[in-house]
Amino acid sequence: MMHWNQLICDKRLGLEDYHDAKKGGVRSDFERDYDRLIFSSPFRRLQNKTQVFPLPGSIFVHNRLTHSLEVACVGRSLAGEVELLLRERHAAEPWLDTLRCMGEIVAAACLAHDLGNPPFGHSGERTIGAYFSEGRGMELRNHLTAEQWNDLIHFEGNANSFRTLTHKFNGRRQGGFAMTYSTLAAIVKYPYSSSQAGEKGKFGFFTTEREIFERIATELGMTKLGPERYARHPLAYLVEAADDICYQVMDIEDGHKLKIIDTEETVTLLLSFFDESRHPHMREVMAAVADPNEKIVYLRSCVVGLLVQECARTFAHHEDEIMAGTFEGSLIDHIAPRAAQGYEQCSKLAYNRLYRASYVVDVDLAGNRIINLLLEKLIEAVIHPERNYSQLLLNKFPQQYDVHAASLFEKIQAVLDHISAMTDIYALNLYRQLDGISIPTV
Repeated sequence: MMHWNQLICDKRLGLEDYHDAKKGGVRSDFERDYDRLIFSSPFRRLQNKTQVFPLPGSIFVHNRLTHSLEVACVGRSLAGEVELLLRERHAAEPWLDTLRCMGEIVAAACLAHDLGNPPFGHSGERTIGAYFSEGRGMELRNHLTAEQWNDLIHFEGNANSFRTLTHKFNGRRQGGFAMTYSTLAAIVKYPYSSSQAGEKGKFGFFTTEREIFERIATELGMTKLGPERYARHPLAYLVEAADDICYQVMDIEDGHKLKIIDTEETVTLLLSFFDESRHPHMREVMAAVADPNEKIVYLRSCVVGLLVQECARTFAHHEDEIMAGTFEGSLIDHIAPRAAQGYEQCSKLAYNRLYRASYVVDVDLAGNRIINLLLEKLIEAVIHPERNYSQLLLNKFPQQYDVHAASLFEKIQAVLDHISAMTDIYALNLYRQLDGISIPTV
């Protein structure tokens, strides 16, 4: 059984020798985590990474940056609701005040949850994995261990976020971002290695960061379920729920802005989350504004509020299972039937009409081609650095990536680190240069 007084820990990775649990100050260490992320380069680069729809022209839709900021807002609210419910239950416990940090931890983890995602949305993740499982990367199979190969063919943005935050890149300090243990644990949705990724291909840490994750999990008392497999940190459920709420509801709003879904259909879809007795009042509120987008903004805020309440209630109701590591599924999987039905309708519509929209598929196709070429050229360069073309290409790598690492796997990881950090625009420009489509001008 996990315990809150151990799960909430402000010890910092890489700075353990300087830890002082009694120190004061205006900001908590978890608020410092949040601020550190806001001011970081990887976080700023999210503004030019695709969420679902192509980066905006005249209509502004969500990118990875705006998505992450919204997830952090929802996550903080969700954690606040959970804290109120848990305070009632644990009012007599001496560690009760540690719960006040829940919102700060969840907000910081929400900000960081997409830091490791490559350009061109989720298709970028799939493209990297497919390069090794069915593309030119298959040639490397016999030169890597089974664990390393699993890391590559199941490439996972969540595991890469953990690496981005914890790995000691060249010239950087020990512990990477030096985040608190609790924030780092709350980011990891899949607390097991790639060897246990299963059919969905999900896992939480690469082979190179396994020791770091296990050290954090042990310190926090996270339940060990088997070799290289742990129960989630309870706050990871809140991070996941905030992400689920935002991407599902905000994708519908974006679809309306792009006129893929008309106003009345969107209104009907979002009203389906609520009991019919509430519909007249909600339509009356919408009638007070003429702008169709503002009508949808109102309904979207109502749906987000409802889902926050539902997920908070679910977390509190299943707290014992969550703390024991026996809870199955996500919080969204256990919400009340009407809200669950509304969420399922949004999911089906998004899958059938938004994620398959022609310009979304066009970005996926272009991203697939771009990432495949970058992988091919950059991996060849780190494997054969003695070649003239390789030497030129290696100059394109930022110094923090260890292209001259001792092992082949670490060299490949340097390539993946570089590509994953790219914005869509940078990746496109580099592709054009390497393919001879464009020549830089002075």
